[in-house]
Amino acid sequence: MKSSLFKTLVIVFGMTICMSTSSYAQANGKVHKKPPTFEQLLKEMDANEDSKLSKDEVKGPLKDEFDKVDTDEDGFITEEEFKKAPKPKRKERN
Repeated sequence: MKSSLFKTLVIVFGMTICMSTSSYAQANGKVHKKPPTFEQLLKEMDANEDSKLSKDEVKGPLKDEFDKVDTDEDGFITEEEFKKAPKPKRKERN
């Protein structure tokens, strides 16, 4: 009886340690998210469905970097401009 109880406790303890380690890694940014594709951005932001993104339509980091991405300065980001855009720099860790 004591032997099976001890084995059960060891298994439960081991599973608890494994699960907490896994969730800790995920909570601390160890899981990397891929940047969105141009198609995903169009679905999310292209209000007039012209297959281009204007400065009024975009939001977030893309809005902040709009002038750098809009290389022909026509006021729109096309798929080609998006593909050639400089990649955002990663934030430094403290």
